[in-house]
Amino acid sequence: MATTMGESDGRIPERRVLPPQLLVLGGVASVQFGSAFADTLFDRLGPGGTVFLRVGFGALLLVGIARPRIRGRSRRDWLSAVGFGIVLAGMNWSFYESLERTPLGIAVTIEFVGPLAVAVAGSRKLLDLVWVGLAAGGVGLLSFGDNPGEVQLSGVLLALLAGTFWAAYILLSQRVGQSFEGLDGLALALAVGALLLMPVGAIQGGHELLSPMALLSGLAVALLSSVIPYSLELTALRRLSASSFGLLMSLEPAVAAVAGVIVLSQPVTVRVGAALLMVITASVGTTLESRHTRRGRTGPAPAAPQPP
Repeated sequence: MATTMGESDGRIPERRVLPPQLLVLGGVASVQFGSAFADTLFDRLGPGGTVFLRVGFGALLLVGIARPRIRGRSRRDWLSAVGFGIVLAGMNWSFYESLERTPLGIAVTIEFVGPLAVAVAGSRKLLDLVWVGLAAGGVGLLSFGDNPGEVQLSGVLLALLAGTFWAAYILLSQRVGQSFEGLDGLALALAVGALLLMPVGAIQGGHELLSPMALLSGLAVALLSSVIPYSLELTALRRLSASSFGLLMSLEPAVAAVAGVIVLSQPVTVRVGAALLMVITASVGTTLESRHTRRGRTGPAPAAPQPP
């Protein structure tokens, strides 16, 4: 006789209220609208002050949730956590500095080259070179547009730097995941990142960092850009393959462009739209090719995580 809810087979039935695809898209939207909201704080706090509050509150929240063990860690564990923290600080700082000089959709599209580079690194397939060329063409189209004032070269370089840090984040996340249990490694790395960002936060944010409105805004950015999307993605990945996750993440530049239009009134021109399509196509093609390549291999390849 089958058991019903409340009868004792010792297990709590799993509730699947929302499909995992919707959870991932919700996480992507949360990150990008969080970035758009952060952009509105730059006049008051500067990119440095804003990113310090985001990472600082993210660290406080995650340390409170994970309660990572401090004692008994090996030297290698601490080197991994500190290195991860440096990468997180550099990635978030360079991306926020890019946002001050570049529209959100363009900055995210350029930054997305980092994960694409990791996906095709070491590949000798001609098709993967096509995806790289398509993504590079999209970035070039954004970098050298008809209107020189729309995108500053410094913003492009900072977005590329953020993409480089994102690539390093992907490569380091597996090592940190092997060294620490649960969220311990990420919590400690965020704490390190917050300490590293404190000087630039103090310089750009100044006394405004202590105002109640700034603190509430920083908390909102941390929730939207780190805590909420990370929680949604962890939940979704329990029921979603790595390749499906990668396909959904490929929509991130487009969601960023939409967030820029709605929150910041940033226009999406035909040229920007074409560049977005080129990079998204390259990301989708890389993900599908990766899934095809993994057929016949044992074990799934890890999906590229969302930066916290």
